[in-house]
Amino acid sequence: MIILKTLIAGGQICLKRFYATSPKFIEITQDNNTDIKIISMARKPVNSLNVELLSELKALLLEAQNSRNKGVILTSSLPTVFSAGLDIMEMFTTDKEKLIDFWQAVQDTWLTVYSLTIPIAAAVNGSSPAGGCLLAMSTEYRVMVEGKHTIGLNETQLGIVAPKWFRDVYVSLIGYRQAELALLRGTIFKPEKALQLGLVDELAKDKMDAIEKCKNYILSYDNISGLGRTVTKIHLRNDLIEWLKKNKKADTDNFVNYIQSPKVQNGLKLYIEHLKQKKQ
Repeated sequence: MIILKTLIAGGQICLKRFYATSPKFIEITQDNNTDIKIISMARKPVNSLNVELLSELKALLLEAQNSRNKGVILTSSLPTVFSAGLDIMEMFTTDKEKLIDFWQAVQDTWLTVYSLTIPIAAAVNGSSPAGGCLLAMSTEYRVMVEGKHTIGLNETQLGIVAPKWFRDVYVSLIGYRQAELALLRGTIFKPEKALQLGLVDELAKDKMDAIEKCKNYILSYDNISGLGRTVTKIHLRNDLIEWLKKNKKADTDNFVNYIQSPKVQNGLKLYIEHLKQKKQ
């Protein structure tokens, strides 16, 4: 029971936390009939993951966990986007301290999502590339709304490298060979293909349908021991959780050194200019 003791010692189960101020980039609703909390990212225009959004998400997930909510559904309040991934503007800088703060926020939020002790499902109601895909993958169950939107780790298309903990989660879902090809090409998948690969677990006709299917997943544990479920989940995920905890500094240094390179910064600049031209 070493893992359980570690969880308790780290405050993951028994520590009460409260979110003192209203979140700026997240909307929260509570299904009182089921005690399931719905956390909706709401940072317009595309839920780009910056330090503030990541910090709010981490705090609210811990609050749901420590308040003994039955489960959490992660979704988006935006109509066509789940999350466009990491905020490019957080990376378009040579300020080392800013990059360190950003990457640590990414690491800590991912650890929270991936090791959450209560059931967590994602209602993917729109496009979900790169970091958005990582968030969805790191929950326990994914329901994606049918349509033209896509999901996948497309970092290579932006000249960025998905780190080990992105890659390993991808491999665990779709298998090594399919992940290797997708990562090298920066492939993103339509809902039907994502379902076929196992990147998502179900498809839904709209957001409400996706949320209902996520609720059904969470409620499927009503007759399962919560403690047994939690310890089993952490055992299954523990290798990658412990790897990142032990290698956070090295992982951060790799990210900062790579992103600071002139070639990568120039690539980000060109991409930002491309986005500006599309808006005009």
